[in-house]
Amino acid sequence: MLQNYFLALLDWWKVNVLLKDKQPNHLFKEGDIWWCSIGMNVGGEIFGKGKYFARPVIIFKKFSANSFLGIPLTTQQKTGAWYIPFVYVNKNQYAILSQIRTLDSRRLRDKIGSLPEENFEEIRKSFAKIYTPENSHPASLPAEENSAGISG
Repeated sequence: MLQNYFLALLDWWKVNVLLKDKQPNHLFKEGDIWWCSIGMNVGGEIFGKGKYFARPVIIFKKFSANSFLGIPLTTQQKTGAWYIPFVYVNKNQYAILSQIRTLDSRRLRDKIGSLPEENFEEIRKSFAKIYTPENSHPASLPAEENSAGISG
């Protein structure tokens, strides 16, 4: 098991080295969905998958031409306040608000598309509801919204 982890870590290191030399991608905007090399992470942090350790990410907030706040997506059914369901290209998706993070545009691989404004607005509202100081911990959310807790 440890050997497999080490080999995967070595593969991620190779991808990471290539990302450092990649030119930043300036052609992204809020509401876009991109394949993003999230990488290997620690504990409950979400991992990327496949050769490039990638997963779909919503560009939630563009900070500069080189960085953004990204929300990872999953197609695995999730419940709870941290998971915002929506349908994109006839497929159920879940935005994972507990895994939101700042990312460099060099991690962006391929653009998948753009969210319809109504879906993006729902994600914005859910983000604001969860990340305001009085609601910053899932235990402070109503019971039906806190059924799943935080999951990685």
